[in-house]
Amino acid sequence: MERLTAADLSMVWPEDFGWPQDIGALAVLDGSGLLDANGRLPIEDLRDRIDSRLHLLPRFRQLLHMPRAGLGWPLWVDAPCFDVADHVNVLPLGPSADEGQLLAACAELFERPLDRSRPLWRLWFLPGLPDGRIGVFMKLHHAIADGIAGVAAFGAFLDLDAGAPTPAAPPWTPAPIPSARELFDDNLRRRLQGLDRAASKLARPLDVARQVRLGWPAVREAFAEQRAPRTSLNRPIGRRRRLAVIRSDLELVRQIAHTHGGKVNDVLLAAVAGGLRELLRSRGEDLDGVALRVFVPVSLHKEQPGQARGNLDGAMVVPLPVGEPDPVRRLRLIAAETAERKQKARPPGGTLFWCSAIQRAFMRHMARQRFTNGYVADVPGPPVPLYLAGAPLLEVFPLVPIMGNMTLGVGALSYAGQFNITAVADREACPDVAVFAGGARASLDTLARSVLAPTA
Repeated sequence: MERLTAADLSMVWPEDFGWPQDIGALAVLDGSGLLDANGRLPIEDLRDRIDSRLHLLPRFRQLLHMPRAGLGWPLWVDAPCFDVADHVNVLPLGPSADEGQLLAACAELFERPLDRSRPLWRLWFLPGLPDGRIGVFMKLHHAIADGIAGVAAFGAFLDLDAGAPTPAAPPWTPAPIPSARELFDDNLRRRLQGLDRAASKLARPLDVARQVRLGWPAVREAFAEQRAPRTSLNRPIGRRRRLAVIRSDLELVRQIAHTHGGKVNDVLLAAVAGGLRELLRSRGEDLDGVALRVFVPVSLHKEQPGQARGNLDGAMVVPLPVGEPDPVRRLRLIAAETAERKQKARPPGGTLFWCSAIQRAFMRHMARQRFTNGYVADVPGPPVPLYLAGAPLLEVFPLVPIMGNMTLGVGALSYAGQFNITAVADREACPDVAVFAGGARASLDTLARSVLAPTA
């Protein structure tokens, strides 16, 4: 019986407050080889290809089941019936669509709530881009996967070789949904096991104190270090989104990081700081001495690449010195800050929010929270070119969720030498997300010049 973990469950409650918790990926294919003689996309063949891989992704044929009170936490159960056509569809963009139309279409798809009576994922093919290119947008509920596991899920549909054959799909028969008695017995057993673990901890007070002492600095950093500055970035948000993308070269980003004593994630944070600086300056806000605080998930997965499942993240909160006008100095300040913060042990999020009542109480506070100004996630992706149904995968952009009063979230993904960044903003509270994207690009350009044309 597969109950949600505490970390998985924490991704469910925000939707009760109107904040969808889906993660997504926008990919662009060279689709010239996929279209038939009439320019039509053979969606049935594509569905068959995807259906043949679903045995690699059990959650993609399961439902989120919410038992009644007394029967324990939510769990995953097999869908009594499953039709891949409910999940894989075509949304034509129209003739000669541009990137703006593609992003607008993906933003609209990202906003659509997933139907909990079906498995919590969807995929759309979006033909209509110039030169035979086709957009692909996939989203899934955050309760299924975090960023690392989400990349692994998308990767299950991809091949290393354009000519890879379609594997035969193994037979699938859904298991019956557990009865109320089975759920009650399982819940009772888990509660007794929890009491045993609690008793074991009480018998080892020194070990428990040591664990608390190790994890406390990271908890204090996130929730008690200092309050996030008041800016227009923090306003209650709704369901509607705007997207903006920024392209960069992974090797150049690595060179920038190496030259200035940082890591790839530090360069991302420096670019985000430049974008936020430009965004707030355009709104007339005073930035003198301001350091914004951003929430950065830290993956705790230990699986082999492509095998990660579920949610397993810690948290790091990093101050971004947006009051510093020099992009190079901003990067060096950020690199020094993260180097120090990485020395702290980071407990999984489920350790802090182990109780559903605590999680829901925390969600009620999120529209007024003051511990972070935004969200930035960096996910390593496949280092080599991949193919979907024989079509080359040209580029991929990640989409992150936002909630509470965080009007802007940023995700970055490396793929085959690219380093692609997506800004996800609330449509009403952050309509000027393009200004952020322009500032982030300008910061990356300045950092690139500091490497490619160094001065004394």
